[in-house]
Amino acid sequence: MALDAMTRTRTETDSLGSLEIPADAYWGIHTARAMENFPISRRPISVYSDLVRGLAMVKQAAARANREIGVLDPERADLIDRAAQLVIDGDYHDQFIVGVVQGGAGTSTNMNANEVITNIALELAGRERGDYDYLSPIDHTNRSQSTNDVYPTAIKVGLSLDLVSLLDELDLLRQSFLAKAREFHDVLKVGRTQLQDAVPMTLGQEFNGFATTLGYDHQRLTENAYLLFEVNMGATAIGTGITTHRGYSSAVVRHLREITGLDLELAGDLVESTSDTGSFMSFSASLKRNAIKLSKISNDLRLLSSGPQAGFGEINLPARQAGSSIMPGKVNPVIPEVVSQVAFAVAGADATVTMASEAGQLQLNAFEPIIAHSIFQSITWMRRAMRTLRVNCVDGITANRERLGAMVGSSVGVVTALTPFIGYAAAAALAKTALLTGRNIADLVVEAGLMSREEVTKQLSPARLSGLEAITAVIPIQAAEDLLAGPEE
Repeated sequence: MALDAMTRTRTETDSLGSLEIPADAYWGIHTARAMENFPISRRPISVYSDLVRGLAMVKQAAARANREIGVLDPERADLIDRAAQLVIDGDYHDQFIVGVVQGGAGTSTNMNANEVITNIALELAGRERGDYDYLSPIDHTNRSQSTNDVYPTAIKVGLSLDLVSLLDELDLLRQSFLAKAREFHDVLKVGRTQLQDAVPMTLGQEFNGFATTLGYDHQRLTENAYLLFEVNMGATAIGTGITTHRGYSSAVVRHLREITGLDLELAGDLVESTSDTGSFMSFSASLKRNAIKLSKISNDLRLLSSGPQAGFGEINLPARQAGSSIMPGKVNPVIPEVVSQVAFAVAGADATVTMASEAGQLQLNAFEPIIAHSIFQSITWMRRAMRTLRVNCVDGITANRERLGAMVGSSVGVVTALTPFIGYAAAAALAKTALLTGRNIADLVVEAGLMSREEVTKQLSPARLSGLEAITAVIPIQAAEDLLAGPEE
């Protein structure tokens, strides 16, 4: 019986002819043809579960609107509604099998959804899958719709749903950096500009900077998400609304708002909205911005942890795996490395979105499948990258306090804090001496009679060096020529 179940088929027919479809499949002939035509990515649309949920939400909203305006009888509308809800709840996603990269402007994806939801509905009605005389994927499940309004709307809904988990992960990563900023608030270090020693700061300030920039990205992503809330439901083929009845557009958007919980609104110009992909470009660009910043932070972590003996060696990243098949004991910064690689992919995906948007012609952009795939992949990879960066790296970072203290003590950069009191020229002369002799700046300043030991200690305190405490008094500046002339006899 198992063998018989595997070989049983049903016959489905479209305008090109007939095909045998596995009897237990919820998809049908249009999906089967897409599988033959687009063996490209070998990645089904079901890998993006929120896209599948978005499709089901659109179909559910359409069924409710069609019932409301009287173009679909209550029995069939209810069956489609119930079937769509099952998909929204996470069932039957394995039946969404068309490849994410496809020709036809997303028609194969729309038909895959129509067929699956229709056959689920038929089963709910106690009928055989493929009984399209009773409930048709096109005449009923796709009533008042076209791929050209369903597909972009489902993408926007799916991306909005997917963004929620990305923002949650982004905020968790921001909080992880904030926790390290608090932990390292009193750890002095040498700041660097252009990879050269600069003035002192705290390691806490550095990590707080990472947290702040991620907070800004959270704001930008949230702002750009609103661009996805304008939809073109009811536009049908090119924006003229052909095959729809009066009141459908407003009804379907109202129902979709209720179903998704998103503040969706109908586009003011459906012709323009059907061909425009500007919202996808803006959203993709904000993802790229976040990705590039994550890569910059990852590069900083790699530099700060480099060594551990012959590099910066300021922080320690958690050891996650052996780093070499030939060098014993070597451990590499594999987590920041993978995050940067994700950023490279996101930047490339953004270029793809840009090119696909430009290539749209006249009343439709046929390249929305690659736009959808690029953005959904970026969100998915970034969410996972943020999590592994937080869990497997940032949370376990420790500071090399003794090394940092020694570097600050011997750094000529600390003399910058004394320039308001001894002048730039005198500070430069002392810095040169310190570099040549390797001596401590504080000792040189005191020996030159420029400041007392007490005053030097005060001005070179961690709070003053890091700018956390402002300079409140001024000591008269000694002329540089007096310093260079040496102490009086």
